[in-house]
Amino acid sequence: MIARSRRLRRCQLAVPGSSDKMMAKAASLDVDHVFLDLEDAVAPAAKVPARAQIVQALNTLDWGRSIRCVRVNDLDTHYAYEDIITVVEGAGENLDTIMVPKVKSACDVRFVDRLLSQIEGKLGLKRRIGIEVLIEEAEAIMRVEEIAGASDRLEALIFGMGDYSASQGIDPRAISGDTGYPGDIWHYARYKMIVAARTYGLDAVDGPFVNFKDQDYFRVECIRAQQLGAVGKWAIHPSQVAIAQEAFSPSQAEVDRAYRAVAAYREAQRQGLGAIQVDGQMVDVATVRLVQRIIDRAELAGIKPTADI
Repeated sequence: MIARSRRLRRCQLAVPGSSDKMMAKAASLDVDHVFLDLEDAVAPAAKVPARAQIVQALNTLDWGRSIRCVRVNDLDTHYAYEDIITVVEGAGENLDTIMVPKVKSACDVRFVDRLLSQIEGKLGLKRRIGIEVLIEEAEAIMRVEEIAGASDRLEALIFGMGDYSASQGIDPRAISGDTGYPGDIWHYARYKMIVAARTYGLDAVDGPFVNFKDQDYFRVECIRAQQLGAVGKWAIHPSQVAIAQEAFSPSQAEVDRAYRAVAAYREAQRQGLGAIQVDGQMVDVATVRLVQRIIDRAELAGIKPTADI
């Protein structure tokens, strides 16, 4: 099996592919992931011209450390296949992933995988382009395990609660604030998608919160997703980027505790001991597995332990 790329996805910033100004602004930001959109953010009359705008932006702008992604149109539209061909043939060397919306089955993923393989073979591309898919239909939640295992090119599952609300008939106010539902209205769908993602070694990313002026509730939504195991969240406005990247980063204190726990447990093993106490808490093999995830996240984000750890 081909090893998947490890990428930082604490925040995925949505940018209309029809706006040169917004794409240039996005390239200047310190954000983990930028996806240039050909789908919902682009008017039908602008979709075909936007392909060339995206190719130009990918090839000429300095994107720094950001993952460069393009969201193509729904595979049930007549735009999708030419979106992929035009963007990859025009800027494949400067593209990391393709994001596919409204995926309903594993066949959708395999179609994109096969098409990418053909284009890469034709162009002789040295870097393999990854796939990210949006889980935003009721059918997708039913088949999310099948989708997650569809391709070793697949890197991330993203929960798109906007279209999912329409698909299931959920109160549309839930995508922009608290509806009074007792608990997290997205809990089941988030949880099921994250379990499928973890099972197949994929990143799980939470979708958009459209009321970007309500930063407090956006932070609540970030925390809910992070506690379930998501690695990041969408941003539809630059003001949400810093909040998401902070929420999905371990704190320095968490990182230091994790390194101390692992170091102490390894020393205990050398002495033939089992469970030990570190910072007033029991540490055993299960604990080490938990804190290793914190260390992995910290390494990916460039957060180092305090010098004296």
